[in-house]
Amino acid sequence: MDDGICHIKAEFLIPRIVEKPVEKTVEIVAPAEKEGKAEDAKVDDTSEPPEKKGRMEGNAEEPQGKKKKNRGQNKSRTVPFKEEDGLRLCKSLLDGNLGEDAAKKCTNANCRFSHDLDKFLQLKPKDIDGTCYIYSTKGYCNFGVTCRFAGAHLDENRRNIYPEDFKPDTSMLVSTWLSTDLQHILRKRKYNFNKSTKIVNKFDRLQQEEKNEKAKSNEQENGEAKDDGEQKPEESKPAGAVTDEDVIKLRSAERKRIVFRDKLYLSPLTTVGNLPFRRICKEYGVDITCGEMACAIPIINGAIQEWALTKRHSSEDLFGVQLCGHNPKLVTYAAQIIAEKADVDFIDLNTGCPIDLIFNQGGGSALLRRQNVLKVMVQSCSRLLADYGKEFTVKTRIGIYNNKLIAHEMVPKFEDWGASLITIHGRTKEQRYTKRADWEYLQQCATQAQSVPVFGNGDIFGYEDYEHIRTKCPNIAGVMVGRGALIKPWVFQEIKERKTLDPSSGERFEMLKRYVNYGLEHWGSDTKGVETTRRFLLEWQSFLYRYVPYGLLERPPQRINERPDAYRGRDDLETLMASPNCNDWVKLSEMLLGPVPEGFNFVPKHKANAY
Repeated sequence: MDDGICHIKAEFLIPRIVEKPVEKTVEIVAPAEKEGKAEDAKVDDTSEPPEKKGRMEGNAEEPQGKKKKNRGQNKSRTVPFKEEDGLRLCKSLLDGNLGEDAAKKCTNANCRFSHDLDKFLQLKPKDIDGTCYIYSTKGYCNFGVTCRFAGAHLDENRRNIYPEDFKPDTSMLVSTWLSTDLQHILRKRKYNFNKSTKIVNKFDRLQQEEKNEKAKSNEQENGEAKDDGEQKPEESKPAGAVTDEDVIKLRSAERKRIVFRDKLYLSPLTTVGNLPFRRICKEYGVDITCGEMACAIPIINGAIQEWALTKRHSSEDLFGVQLCGHNPKLVTYAAQIIAEKADVDFIDLNTGCPIDLIFNQGGGSALLRRQNVLKVMVQSCSRLLADYGKEFTVKTRIGIYNNKLIAHEMVPKFEDWGASLITIHGRTKEQRYTKRADWEYLQQCATQAQSVPVFGNGDIFGYEDYEHIRTKCPNIAGVMVGRGALIKPWVFQEIKERKTLDPSSGERFEMLKRYVNYGLEHWGSDTKGVETTRRFLLEWQSFLYRYVPYGLLERPPQRINERPDAYRGRDDLETLMASPNCNDWVKLSEMLLGPVPEGFNFVPKHKANAY
């Protein structure tokens, strides 16, 4: 059986075009020409070797039989579309031409947005066909004349239509926590973090006392303090420290309101794990959702884009935020402010991120080799969140290096430090997302926990994978699904219904429609919101195209790392959805969001799309 190949039924395969081999010609060179060519070769020898030229200049031929793999991110890519502030309409004019009755006027003398309504309407792109999702959901559209579906809610005088009994929607369909006042306090560094500071300082002190105790015991073992040997166990441990440790464990057990066991958990996914995508997964049956990884320092500094990652939709009944950081005090500060200001059920600590930028700063998977720092971080956050009735969880990897797996040693430590749930990705930092997840080792890790549930993560792509793992790994309390959900979000429905689904291209297109509607509600229905929605739709499509419809498989089921040969779908839309070409993804987006603006360019974030 060919490993890594997804076999397609013959009638759907696109025949390969075989290029005829080029016949080699032998050139007969005169003696004089040989001398000239030899001199040219000598001159060329002074330059860099061809293989080095290829790396630096990108113009050398690839060695035969070796194909360079696409790895990492497209770091040089630009934003697909950026609208100038001067072309965007001021919020004071969103309701349109109100004439003399206008009660709203821009009070900002330095406002950088346009105040010429007529000019804005002339330059505004053509409206997109269809109804406004925000208007049909709320009864009004707060984007007014800037909405790209404005024809559905403007009267003949180009004024925004409101219902007669209109009241501002204070509940909001999507929760936003960073108010202007809170942002001002954070940026002025006036937020009260005294509670976190006391907790972190306490655990720092306890850790220092433990180090001193170990140093004394080592001295006694070496015969340097034999006379004091009998006093060692009693006097080296202050009574307060013992009590503090016991309190943490009691609080951890007392606050376990969430039953994590046997639930389906959607992995925190950077860029693509946004709120509209999580709503789609909730519709397909996922139990636990978690926001994209948020860095502690921007949260503390009141960065709008980082606080956007804490937004929660009302359908997310069990929701958490994942934090990443390298300093215990800063991570605890971020945990405190999220617990106080955002609506979350738990906060997760990322100790498995393989990205070099995070790793080199000492965060993510680098914390696995900074265990003194990690210990204070987990203890402090766990103790802090106990006072708010929140859970503190940890997500990690099986290790940093392929030849040194350490997760089985970390599980009892995480449990002792106060974590309520431990999730382990079955790959090392070095492996990133290559090779297969090591579920046998994950089962070994799960046996090290006494009462805290241990979830496994890696390569779940269907209900067969799920049931095989639950049978093979009885100590695993549940599974987290990441890439499998990006490629086919209905994987959660498959697991719960214990059957493989084969949605038609029309059903999958309806799913994309719902995603677009949720995106317009989340990012806005004006031009900026439409193009932001388009960008994230295209990022998601860079994973979605990898799904091979069940009815086309010669040897079902499809595995997550299997790559198919080029194939045709059962209809034109299914063929378009299977295309690996970015231009075809843009065509799909135009079917939902209208034509792309002039100068639009999209390059996917990941070169290999995680194959």
